[in-house]
Amino acid sequence: MSRSVRLRPWQHAALARYQASTEPDFLAVATPGAGKTTFALAALRISLAERAACVVIVAPTAHLKVQWAAAADRLGLHLDPGWSPGDGGLPADMHGVVTSYQQVAASAPLLRPLVQGSYVVLDEVHHAADDQAWGDSLREAFTPAARRLSLSGTPFRSDTRSIPFVRYIADEAVPDYEYGYGDALRDGRVVRPVYFPRTGGTMEWTAPDGETYQATFEDPLATALANQRLRTALSVDGEWLASVLGEAVERLDSVRRTQPDAGGLVIATDQDHARGIAAILERRFRRSATVVTSDDPAASERIARFAASSDPWLVAVRMVSEGVDIPRLRVGVYATVTTTDLFFRQAVGRFVRWVPGIRDQRAWLYLPDDPRLRIRAADIAESRRHSLRKDPRWDDRDGERPPTPPEYQGPLEQLSLFEALSATPDGGSAGWQPWLEQLPADWDDDADHAIEIELAPPPALRGSGTPDAADGAIDGRPRHRTREALRKANADGVRDIARVTGLSHATINGRLNASVGIRRIDLATVEQLEARLVAADRWYGRAARGS
Repeated sequence: MSRSVRLRPWQHAALARYQASTEPDFLAVATPGAGKTTFALAALRISLAERAACVVIVAPTAHLKVQWAAAADRLGLHLDPGWSPGDGGLPADMHGVVTSYQQVAASAPLLRPLVQGSYVVLDEVHHAADDQAWGDSLREAFTPAARRLSLSGTPFRSDTRSIPFVRYIADEAVPDYEYGYGDALRDGRVVRPVYFPRTGGTMEWTAPDGETYQATFEDPLATALANQRLRTALSVDGEWLASVLGEAVERLDSVRRTQPDAGGLVIATDQDHARGIAAILERRFRRSATVVTSDDPAASERIARFAASSDPWLVAVRMVSEGVDIPRLRVGVYATVTTTDLFFRQAVGRFVRWVPGIRDQRAWLYLPDDPRLRIRAADIAESRRHSLRKDPRWDDRDGERPPTPPEYQGPLEQLSLFEALSATPDGGSAGWQPWLEQLPADWDDDADHAIEIELAPPPALRGSGTPDAADGAIDGRPRHRTREALRKANADGVRDIARVTGLSHATINGRLNASVGIRRIDLATVEQLEARLVAADRWYGRAARGS
């Protein structure tokens, strides 16, 4: 078990403010890659040392549930990401659970008894505004909690509905601690500087009304036509996308000469689009690509395998929009028609993760030169320029921020009759200049201002199954993984006993549960699961010898 933790200065300052606050709710907004997870887990360790209670973490996706449980285990907190509200309780050898916003929405009344007096972490809390039912269910489930720590990597507004447990002033969410991208760049060793090469071109398409249009990204268009122009540029049948992919491939090849495991990510519009992009990468550029789509039940496993590999390219649809930690991503292509500020910032967040030991960590996200995306990139680039400016040459020569055209507001229309005819790039990327390729001479990648703090032990747990389990993982793996393996082994044992005895699974389970003093296997501790497995092995041995 970790008895200390190294915190970045912002994490240390945010933790001090969290401890000093007497309010039940605390909102921390920190740029992606800054280390919100470590801050939250340190806060939980300190809170649990002061008063023992159940921990509940709410994450946006199933993949992030597992990621949170793994991070917690490294700090000596044992959380179950496979827990279901239907389980009705918590095993005695776990500190708490990791659930999802979707599960909370479906089972808020079942969660409420577990939450009484607990410590709750709401990760990427802006998701609570995605659906009114999600916000309502959060209030119902987590109002009885002792403290609620909300996290977000994206500044957000209330828009049409407010988010539970967040304080607002004039429709703007007010964080209790905020740490922006510019702050992180100034601190060093936290995030990477990201650059946005933009490519224009001439697009031609047939609109749903049967009219044929031709336009560049410089031509002012109403919302519907602007959306059609962007979709045309991103068509896998045109030359624009292939040309941009070629630039990105060349860039990644260059980066991999100094960082051999560096990876690239293409964010696609939909599943067919993702597969088409992968086909271009493989046929035209001879680069293998892992495709991750939401209809793939193994999507989380594919992302995890890619993150741990040195494979060059990942093509995904929304699956990596936020929270997924793939620090080796250095080059991206923004090939989706989604142009909202929230989604764009989440996408940029995939490329800012810092990797110790690499001298030059610039990242590049290739964009269509769509005015909406130009504005999004300008906001982030402004923070980058101000943070990295060490030299009078670092000025605003790559263009001033254009005004937001009022016609570019509104949702994407259905494009069932839409047809992209051609998309030709204009022969080069804009938005950055060669002189920006060099970081300032006094830019210090190696500055380390981490602060180490001591952590009091978390509450003792019973039923660990091994003497040292309270001080770390069991058999070298997180406790929830040990529980999963033991439950599977128990299920296999019941099946074997049923085969040789002819008894029903319900009868066998009932007897085995009674032998170790539990009512339901999902509430069994590791120690009880181990004892139950021994009992099953003995029963099977007796039955097999007698048959």
